[in-house]
Amino acid sequence: MQATTYKYTNDLIHEQSPYLLQHAHNPVHWMAWGEKAFAKAKKEHKLIFLSIGYSTCHWCHVMERETFENEESAKILNDNFVSIKVDREERPDIDKYYQDVFYLLNKRGGGWPLTIVMTPQRKVIYAATYLPPKKMSYAPGFRDIMNFIVQKYKNSPQEVQKSADSIENAIKQYSSVKNPKGDIDLSIVDKFVSAVKDSYDEIYKGIGTSPKFPHASTFDTLLDIYKVDKNQDALHMSEDALEAMAKGGINDQIEGGFFRYSTDGSWTIPHFEKMLYTNAELIQAYSKLYSIKPTNFTKSVIEKTIKNMDDRFLSGGLYKSASDADSEAEEGKYFLFTPQTAQKALKEAGFEKKNISEILTYLNITKYGNFKGDLSNPIVDEEVEPKNLDKAKVVLKKLRSNIKYPFIDDKILTSWNSLMATALFEASIVDPKYGKKGVKLVDSILANLQKDGVLYHQLLIGKPLKVKALLEDYAFLTDALIGAFEQTIDERYLNKALSLASESVRKFYIDGSWYLSDSDFKSMAPLEDASYRSAQVVMIKDIYTLALLSGDMKLYEKAENMLSSIATKLKNHPSAYPEAIKLVIISKKGEIDLKGPKSRLNELRKIKKEVNYPYMYTLLKDQELLQACTAKQCFAFSKDANELKDEIVKYLKR
Repeated sequence: MQATTYKYTNDLIHEQSPYLLQHAHNPVHWMAWGEKAFAKAKKEHKLIFLSIGYSTCHWCHVMERETFENEESAKILNDNFVSIKVDREERPDIDKYYQDVFYLLNKRGGGWPLTIVMTPQRKVIYAATYLPPKKMSYAPGFRDIMNFIVQKYKNSPQEVQKSADSIENAIKQYSSVKNPKGDIDLSIVDKFVSAVKDSYDEIYKGIGTSPKFPHASTFDTLLDIYKVDKNQDALHMSEDALEAMAKGGINDQIEGGFFRYSTDGSWTIPHFEKMLYTNAELIQAYSKLYSIKPTNFTKSVIEKTIKNMDDRFLSGGLYKSASDADSEAEEGKYFLFTPQTAQKALKEAGFEKKNISEILTYLNITKYGNFKGDLSNPIVDEEVEPKNLDKAKVVLKKLRSNIKYPFIDDKILTSWNSLMATALFEASIVDPKYGKKGVKLVDSILANLQKDGVLYHQLLIGKPLKVKALLEDYAFLTDALIGAFEQTIDERYLNKALSLASESVRKFYIDGSWYLSDSDFKSMAPLEDASYRSAQVVMIKDIYTLALLSGDMKLYEKAENMLSSIATKLKNHPSAYPEAIKLVIISKKGEIDLKGPKSRLNELRKIKKEVNYPYMYTLLKDQELLQACTAKQCFAFSKDANELKDEIVKYLKR
C-alpha cells in the first residue's frame, strides 16, 4: 500500500494520545504541553494559545475543520503564538485548572474545546470555548479575536500584563480558599432529596432541561438513600428518570449503550458519543434499582449496556475510552434511520407488512422524523412490545453496518476501567457472572497499567506507559479493589487497596486539600460530581471502608477529618455533591461488616442481600459466632443467621 503523504506535520506526531495525533497534520505548529513549548514562548516573546479537547468531542472536530485546518487561521497562530494542544482525558488535572479559570472569567461553566490565551509566563488573559472562524450572530470570530489580542499585546503590553496579573491573583485567591471545618448530620440527606426535587423535570423526568445529562451519581445516591430510610421521593425520581432514559434516544435502542447526554429536554436526540464512564455509572445505577425492584426491563437494560461496551470497547481484557458522535463527517449518521431504508431491510428479511409497521411505530422511525428531515433516532414511548422486536433489531443493526462506525478512542484509562469494574460488581445482583468479569477486569488493570510498582493513568497498546496515575486512578481503582475483595474474599485485593489508599493520601492530600495530580502543575480536585463522580469523595469513601475492613481506627479518624473539612460546602449546596452525601450516611449510620467462618460465607452473603443496606461487607474470621460490626463497635452476635439479620435490621432502624 502506498503511504499517505501529508502537506503538514507538527510536533504532535511524536505523541501517544489519539486526540493529539488527530491534530498532527494540521497547518498549525502544535506542540505538546511541556517545558519545550514554554521555553519557546519565553525565548520568542510569544503569547501561548492553549486548546484543550478530546478525541470524541464533536465541537472539537468542528473547530479543527473550520480553524485549525485553515491556512489563514493557522498563519495567525504560527506567526504570533506558541500553540499547545492538550487531551483532557490524558491530563484531566490541566483541564480542571483551566475550566476553573474559564468559570472565574465568564461566570458560567465551560466545556470543550476550551480555548485559553496566556502570556509567555503562562498567565491567562483570555478564556473561551468553541469559536467560529468568523464573527457570527451568536459569537465573535476566532480570527478577529486573535488579531485583536495580538495587537493589544504588541501595542499595550503593560496593560495586558496588568490584566494577566489581576486574573492570576483571582485564580490564586480562588484556589487558596479553605472551608472552615464543621459538623454535619443526617438532616442533610432530606435537604439533598428536596434540592434534587426542586430541579427535577416532572414531565420528561430527569434533572434540568436541555442539554440534559444522565446525572448517574445523583440517582445512584438517591437509591442508596431509599435503601437506608425508604424515602419514597428518592425511589420514585430515580425509577422514573432511569426508565425515561432507557426508553429515550439517549439509550441506543438498537445496540444498547448510552450516549453522553441529550441535546433536548425530552431525551429524544442525544449527542451521539458514547463514553465508557457514562455507561459504567449508569450500569451501577440500574443495578441498584434492580436490587430494590427487580424487573425484566431493568435487567435487559443492564445486560444490553454491558454487551454494547463489550462489543465496541472491550479489547484484550480492558475497555477503550469512547466512540465519536460523527460517522463519515456527519453527526449521528451511523445511528439514524429513514423509514424507507428500515422498511426495505425488514421486508427483505421476511417480516410481514403489519409487523413492520408495528415495529417502526414502536421505535418511532416514522416519515416525520425526529432529527433532520425524515431521519429518526429510535425512541420508545409505548408500553407493549410488538412481536419479533429483538429479531428486527438484529436486522436494523445490520443495516447500520453499511455506514462506517464512528471513530473509537483506543486509549485505555485506569480510572474509567476501574469504574467499569465497580459497575460489574454491582451488576452481579443480576447475574453472578458479572462479578467474576469484574474481578478479571481488576486483574487486567493491575497487570497492564502497573509497572515496577508504579501505577499509570493510561495505556495505548504497543506504546510505553507514560503518564503516571492521577487521583482519579487511585480512587476508582481502590474502590474496584474493595469490590474485588468483596467478590472473592481474597486478602490480596484488600492489601492492595490499603496500599493504594496510603499512597494516594501521601501523593495527593496536601495541607488538608486534595489535588488531582502530584506533578508540578497543581490543580485542586473537585468536590462536585461533574462528568463522573468526584475522585476525592470516592477516595474518602474508600478510606472509611478500609478502616472498617482492616480495623484501623486511625484511618477512620482520617476519613472523619476529611468529611469535616467539606461539611460547610455540603450544607450550602447539597445537590451539587451527590457522591459526598454518601459520606454523611456512612459517618452517621455506619458501614457494617459481617464476620464469620468460611463455612458460613454463603449465609453471610444471604444476610447482605436480604438486608440490602448499601454499605455492608463480609469478612472471614476463624470464629464460631456470626457478628455484625461497624468501625466503632460490634453490635450483634449470634450463631443463627436469621437472628443476626433481625438484629441488624433493628440496629439500622435506630
